[in-house]
This record gives sequence, C-alpha cells and structure tokens, in this order.
Amino acid sequence: MAESNPWLLLIHRLPPRPPYLRVKVWRRLQDVGAIAVQNAVYVLPNNDACREHFEWVVREVQRHGGEASICEARLVEGFADDALRAAFVEARDRDYRALAEEAEKLLERPKRKRAPAHSDGRLAPAVARLRRRKADVEAIDFFSAPGGDALERLLGRLERSAKAPRARVATESNPRWKPGDVQRRTWVTRKGVHVDRIACAWLIRGWIDPHASFKFVPAQGYQPEPGELRFDMYEAEFTHDGDLCSFEVLLRDFGLDDPALTRVAEIVHAIDLKQEEPTRPETVGVAHALEGIARRYRDDEDRLRDGAALFGALHAYFGAKGGKR
Repeated sequence: MAESNPWLLLIHRLPPRPPYLRVKVWRRLQDVGAIAVQNAVYVLPNNDACREHFEWVVREVQRHGGEASICEARLVEGFADDALRAAFVEARDRDYRALAEEAEKLLERPKRKRAPAHSDGRLAPAVARLRRRKADVEAIDFFSAPGGDALERLLGRLERSAKAPRARVATESNPRWKPGDVQRRTWVTRKGVHVDRIACAWLIRGWIDPHASFKFVPAQGYQPEPGELRFDMYEAEFTHDGDLCSFEVLLRDFGLDDPALTRVAEIVHAIDLKQEEPTRPETVGVAHALEGIARRYRDDEDRLRDGAALFGALHAYFGAKGGKR
C-alpha cells in the first residue's frame, strides 16, 4: 500500500552566524540525497531513515538559533509525484556518471609492461574509493537509477586487477554513566529499527543492561514514562551528539573502551553517517547485511535478534584479532 503522504519536507531558516553552518547544512542535505524544491525547502521520501536525516538538520539548525521543521506532504508545489521521482533518479544518475568517468580514466591508464595492474600503488586505493563512493550513492538511490548498473560493470573490471588497502582508526571513551545505575530498564527508541538502533540495542544488552526490555514508538509525539531511557531519537538521553552516532555516545557515556567495540563503532558510524571514506574494509558488507535484515523483517524484535547475531559475530572477529585489523 502506498504511503498516504509519500514525501517529507524540510523547511528551515538559518541564522547569519556562524557562517560555516550554511555550508555544513548544505553538505549534509547533499549527502543524504535531499532535493531542493524551493529556497530553503528540501524533500526526501517519507521513511524512517530519511526522517532521521532531516531531524539531524533540525537539531543542528535549532542548536545555532535558527528555525527548522519537518512536515509530511502528499503533493509538492511545482512537482507531480512522477516528476519528483524523476528528479531523484536524475540526481543519482549524475552521481553514478561522475564515478563512471573516473573509473573509465583508470581503465584507460597505460599498463606497465613488466608489472601486473594490481602492483600499481595508485590504482588499488583509487578503486577502493570508487567502491565506497558507489555504496554511498546507492544508500540515497531511492528509485533505482539505471546508471548504477553501468558503474558496477566498470568497477568489476577494475577490481579484477586491484585490491583496496585497509584502514584503521581509534576511538576514545569518557564515562558519564555507570551500568549499575540503569539496570532492568525499559529502553525506548523509534519503530523501524535500523543500523544505529540495532547496534545500540545489542550494546545495551551485552554491556550495559543485560535484562533490558525495549519499546518501539512512533518517531513523533512520544512522552516517556518514569524510569524509561530513550536512545537514538529526538531529545533522547542517548542520541547523536555532534558527529557521534548514538552507538558512539553510549560507548563514551558508559566508558566502554573494549578495542573490539571501538572497531564495531567505526563501522556503525560510517554506515549511519554515510561517511565518504569508511575506515573499516568490512563496512560495505555489514551495511548490506543490515539492509537485508531490515528487508526480511518488519518486526523490530526480529531485527534486533538477527542484528545482535551479526554484531556479536563481528565483535568476536575483532576480539580474536586483538582489536587490530
């Protein structure tokens, strides 16, 4: 059944200062695939992930003294539904074409006579960057733009002769809460759990509150009951803080400095915040697995169950490597 209101509109007014805010908000909107339909009015499809992206912008604008709001719409002034979908497809096709041009240049690079292509120190990282950037475009390709197939064929040709290098990054913890203070609580988050919320629930039951129960509520209008703790939702006790995703906030606030958890956090951060250059080579695979879980199950408890198995296996893998990879 089609959504009664298929579109989300973000309407905002930015303050004159700080001057960098305009660029930061614009870049964020570009990163999440939003399309401008009027001055300071942007549109995305009406789903939980897109609402979360717009909510981040609302919080950021309001934090700096500006005004911003989100509304659902059936019709967008100046656009029929088909025209609006076509605009999203064309935007993603432009992204795919730009990457395809870069891939074609790599394929045209003259081969060395006495060395295989994969020995080219410049080719391998270039191919890895293209693959990560393609994954970023796919995440905001809401209507399956056709340019993705052509790009995939080009990348396949490149990957047969090149491997991408691996990267590492470290995180820090700054404890603010004690697990003993939050036992047997009801932890509340938005319905339709996905990347960050699935990871947070796994972390909560594994390291913070082993007997936690979870409640899934609408994205708007929920009033918490006494003793409940909210995560990864608007005005929650544990939610995005600046450039930290909710999973990273939980690690920081509870002082969880397990190196394997830090590696998992890098992956969750990269997927949730659509990081242009993920630091972990496992990121794309984990993102695909989580997307598969979301497509397979509509029930949030089912998603948490399979997501916990995924993150548990990932943590065990990093733990076996001593937190190093």
